[in-house]
Amino acid sequence: MGSATAGTKDEVGLGVWQLAWPTSTTFALHALVGIVDFLIVSELGADAVAAVGIGSQVQMMQFSLFASVTMGTTALVARAVGARELDEADRVLRTSMALTAGLGVACVAAVPLADETIALFGVTPSVAALATDYFVLGLLFSAPMGVSIALGNGLRAAGDVRTPLLFGVVSNSLNVVLDYGLVFGKWGFPAMGVRGAALASGLAISIGTALVFVLWAQNRLALRPRGCFRGVSWEITRRLFRIGLPSAAEGALFNVGILAFTGIIARFGTAAVGAYFIGVRILAFSFVPGIGFQVAASTLVGQHLGAQNPEEARRAGWRATMGAMGVMSVVGLSIVLLSEPMAGWFGASGARTVELAVVFIWILGAAQPLMAAEFALGGALRGAGDTRFPLLAVVSGLFGGRLLAAMMVIHVFSGSVIAVWCCLFADYGIKATLLSTRFASGRWQTISV
Repeated sequence: MGSATAGTKDEVGLGVWQLAWPTSTTFALHALVGIVDFLIVSELGADAVAAVGIGSQVQMMQFSLFASVTMGTTALVARAVGARELDEADRVLRTSMALTAGLGVACVAAVPLADETIALFGVTPSVAALATDYFVLGLLFSAPMGVSIALGNGLRAAGDVRTPLLFGVVSNSLNVVLDYGLVFGKWGFPAMGVRGAALASGLAISIGTALVFVLWAQNRLALRPRGCFRGVSWEITRRLFRIGLPSAAEGALFNVGILAFTGIIARFGTAAVGAYFIGVRILAFSFVPGIGFQVAASTLVGQHLGAQNPEEARRAGWRATMGAMGVMSVVGLSIVLLSEPMAGWFGASGARTVELAVVFIWILGAAQPLMAAEFALGGALRGAGDTRFPLLAVVSGLFGGRLLAAMMVIHVFSGSVIAVWCCLFADYGIKATLLSTRFASGRWQTISV
């Protein structure tokens, strides 16, 4: 914790890396398990691979819902810890867990809409049926997922990045074992195919969440229960939603945009859809350092502002950005150089799918520096409670850049799926420019949370 709230340049730099690497490792484990899921499911055929990719993409909409609470959790806990108001940090965490659990229960109401939701992707009936099964089972585990996100965000905002890492090791290890058993019917489990992959993920995250919750209740974590829980604090609820709702809107619009982009790709056939999701899975290893630096930026900016030290907050944000750009570029380049064999390792079947997956990996790999800036600077602004501007940046880049350019490629130039993928550069370029300009302005330093 000392390095997270320190006052010198060297200490702030050390704090960025100390916070970033365990978080990056946590999400790398999560990405690895996602890839293992794909490897296991790929044995069931191309339809299963596309179905899990689409089902996972739709599930991301849940994260947008939870972000209405958890983004505020990060900002408020970090501010409270920076100001050494640990009772306040505890109240924020308790309220956040209660709210995310309630939102998770509410997610079950979306089950009757699953068929219509998956149909929006425009995929074949066989893929849609499998994706719907995957999506529905995932919805049933929304409550523990929400609580796990709240706990993880709160602990990271307090500077405890090792407990979420431990949670990730346990839950992801369980996921791999259950995945193999439930997909293929091994070790006495029923053979459930694609549904087994969804059930494995749900059970693993539920068990992991329960373990971390017990540790918290036993006063064994950085944030500890203080006094009796008297229910949700409505004042904190208001603050959480005031900060988090723009992030939720950002996430929702992002997923709508990705859904539309996937629908555009689906026009070029199952091979293009499979290549797209395989490429995203492989490049997830370059994304995870960005997530680590995003969390570090959010935590340090929030803590330094809570400690009334805006200059250190500014310095931490830029250090996180430089670190993210360097690490993501190196990891992305490594993956690009191994793109062809990796496409085969991760389930690409058929010459056309492999060819397209390799091209997509090269395109997304070239965009890594721009993506890194989006991760870190977006995290820094959100840690300050400035969540409206990242929403503007996402709308401008995704809709004004990627989707508009993609539609022009198709309808004006009759371009290929590769030309559509190149529209990613417009998206990430716009977002990186807007976010860097906003952070450099310093306006986020005066936002009240």
